Amino acid sequence: VRRRAPAPDPDSGGLAWLERCIIYEDDRLLVVDKPSGLAVHGGSGLDFGLIEGLRSLRPNGKTLELAHRLDRETSGCVLVAKRRSVLRQLHALLRDGAVDKRYLALVAGNWQHGEIEIDVPLAVGRDARGARVRPDAGGKATRSRFRLVEHFGAFASLVEVEIMTGRTHQIRVHAASAGHPVACDTRYGNPEFNAVCEKRGLGRMFLHAQLVAFSWPDGGGDFSVSAPLPDELKRFTDRLV
Repeated sequence: VRRRAPAPDPDSGGLAWLERCIIYEDDRLLVVDKPSGLAVHGGSGLDFGLIEGLRSLRPNGKTLELAHRLDRETSGCVLVAKRRSVLRQLHALLRDGAVDKRYLALVAGNWQHGEIEIDVPLAVGRDARGARVRPDAGGKATRSRFRLVEHFGAFASLVEVEIMTGRTHQIRVHAASAGHPVACDTRYGNPEFNAVCEKRGLGRMFLHAQLVAFSWPDGGGDFSVSAPLPDELKRFTDRLV
C-alpha cells in the first residue's frame, strides 16, 4: 500500500515550517537542515519533496537546484544552488572530493576500532524492497572515515563519519560491514538492536548530516555550515547516559 503525500499549498502557510529549516542563505546558495522523513525530491509515491517545497516558497526564484542528496530517513545539511553556474561549481567540487561532509550516527555495540577508514567497494542490486547496496569487490570504490565520539556502554556508540565519496547508502552499508549497523536502519540494520532502540523511544534512523565545508573555486573564500543534532536524537542519547 502506498500513500501519496498531499501537494504543498503555499497560500495556506502549510510550508512555513520549511522556511524555518533554512539555516543559511546568500546570493549563491541556501542550506536546509532537512528533517528526517522528508524526501529531497518528489517521486516514488510522493507528490513533492524538499526541492518542490522550496520552489513553492520562492516562486520568483529563477533557479533552485539540489547540489546533492540525502536519504529520506537522514536529517541534516542539504546544499541548494540558486544559479546554474553555482550548481556546476558545487558539482565539480563534489566530483573532485573537495567537499568536507560529516555525519553523526549512532551505531550498535561498543565501537573498538578507534579512527578507521573503510574502503569496501559497493554495488547496487535489487531485492524485494527495491534498490539495495551491497559490498562487492567489483563495485564502485567507496571511502568513509569513522571516528568515535562517545560510548554508551556495550549497547551503542556515537560516531562521526567523514565521507570521501558519495555513494548511495554508503555510511549505512559501511557501518554494517564493520559490525556496527546504524540504529533503526530498517534496510541494513540489526532487527533486535532496532527493536530495543524503538522501545527506548527512538522513532527514526539515527543518521544526521552535521557539517558541509569547502572552498569556492573562484577565490570566493571558505564556506562552512553545520546543523546541530536534532532534538529527538539528542534526547535519545541523553537517556542512554
